Amino acid sequence: MWFSVHKEEAPRQGSGVAKASCSVPFCERVRQIASGFSREGRELAPLIAFVGCDGAGKSTVSEAILSWMRESRPTELCHLGIQSKTIGEALVKLPLAGRYIEHMIALNSKRGNNAQESSNEGPTTLAAVAIYLLSLRRWYRYQKMMTLRRKGIAIVADRYPQVAVPRMKIDGPGLASVPCHNAVIRFLARREKALYAYMTSYRPDIVIRLNVDLETAYARKPDHRYESLAIKIAAVPQLEYQGAPIADLDSREPLANVIAQAKQAIASRLANR
Repeated sequence: MWFSVHKEEAPRQGSGVAKASCSVPFCERVRQIASGFSREGRELAPLIAFVGCDGAGKSTVSEAILSWMRESRPTELCHLGIQSKTIGEALVKLPLAGRYIEHMIALNSKRGNNAQESSNEGPTTLAAVAIYLLSLRRWYRYQKMMTLRRKGIAIVADRYPQVAVPRMKIDGPGLASVPCHNAVIRFLARREKALYAYMTSYRPDIVIRLNVDLETAYARKPDHRYESLAIKIAAVPQLEYQGAPIADLDSREPLANVIAQAKQAIASRLANR
């Protein structure tokens, strides 16, 4: 059995917490946000985030936890992924423009998966715009989730934005670590950075990190690229959420065991909420 709960270090540089010279009101605002309060000073409802590679069982386990939490408090499930594959499949079905969009997706997918990994080649302007729109979509979903929390509704989040690993498919920013060859891409990168700075300023009450090996993930998600899954699995241990406690679970274990361990970690964390 692989089950451990650990707490990350305090937010790293750039979060605004460690700067001694910042103004008192700003420091107090950051402290409230990190402690689970809204910017208006109201306590936010609990937030449980499930993270991990595709095939780790995030959706299955989070739905089980949703049903369990609803027995004791109002709770909703929020998906904070970008769902780029679903959007792409819908776009290529459009009349007239569908074939052109399919060609552009294939071109930029190849560019992003191969050339960008091994050289200094960055995204095209069109690809950068698409990446920014996907981040904007995530921010919009995040805002809807925060509205529910302010109303006292607990949240089970399938995925959660992070900045430790600047890779969009692992819930990080897509333009943070790529070469920006023109003013448009640089502008979009700055705007995307601001979106993620806001989203990561609110820490989950606890993060359930589901770990899985490559072969198991690929067996569960055979429609995913093997190489892409390998990159995501390697990145999962690096994920951190501004000091939020993380419970590491081995999702290769029987589903009932994984759900029981998740319940134990959540119940312990929310004992006084």
